[in-house]
Amino acid sequence: MPPIAQYVFNGVVTGGILALPAVAFSLLWRLLRFPNFAVSTYLTVGAYVALVLNHGVRASIEMAWLSALVVTGAVALGVDRIAFRPMRSRRPFSLAIASIGVAFILENVVRFVWGNDFRSYDVPVSRAMSVAGLRIGREQLLILGVAVGVMALAQAFLLRTRLGIAMRATADNALLAAAKGVPTERVIAAATLGGGALAGGAGVFLGLDASIDPLMGGGLIISVFAAAILGGIGSAPGALAGALIVGIVEEVGMLVVPPTYKTAIGFVIILAVLLVRPTGLAGART
Repeated sequence: MPPIAQYVFNGVVTGGILALPAVAFSLLWRLLRFPNFAVSTYLTVGAYVALVLNHGVRASIEMAWLSALVVTGAVALGVDRIAFRPMRSRRPFSLAIASIGVAFILENVVRFVWGNDFRSYDVPVSRAMSVAGLRIGREQLLILGVAVGVMALAQAFLLRTRLGIAMRATADNALLAAAKGVPTERVIAAATLGGGALAGGAGVFLGLDASIDPLMGGGLIISVFAAAILGGIGSAPGALAGALIVGIVEEVGMLVVPPTYKTAIGFVIILAVLLVRPTGLAGART
């Protein structure tokens, strides 16, 4: 049996993958006032965009990843314009249900086009390194490095740029932001584009770390939801911390529960946070 440190490291890698959609899910929830469950399916879209480029035109995985960011962001923006924008005035519950419907449609489009087979990227096979008894793969280091870099850029964007500040203002009070001249619909469009891109990039990472199939994104929705709740809705650093905790707990948890019950760990985390600290790690205690 691998040492517990190996499970912890694998959990950190899982957390790095979860962090990108968790940030997208959390910030879009704060901005639009409803949980957009379609974010999970954007992972699947991004993974298959990269697969088509990697296998079809022999693009490197790096170029395929960048392309997945652009295409998935555009898909997310299109979904928002078609499905969510006409429903802005509806109750959050109605929008959440609509997002589940969108996720179901996208998932089945992928299944119709590519089938249900498990697939993988065409990348050079590399031997895992052994560091202090840990087996560390090249792909795992790539995932962690890029995830940390993207998260740092996202946080700097939110804090240092005019558009990022406008997003935070709109998230705090959309009516007041609009009255002050903030183009809220453009802000929402930019956030949706960015959120879709983050989720699509995470889908490529998930395909590198495991495999690619039409259900890959939907299988992560509880973990992404748990990470966002744990970190505090609307907090990018909180979502990152929540994702790392969820990833580690899920991996280490497999020492005591079968892998088939892995999803249940996310439910337990959600329940515990709602009972003990509903505002999450980054929220103010009330």
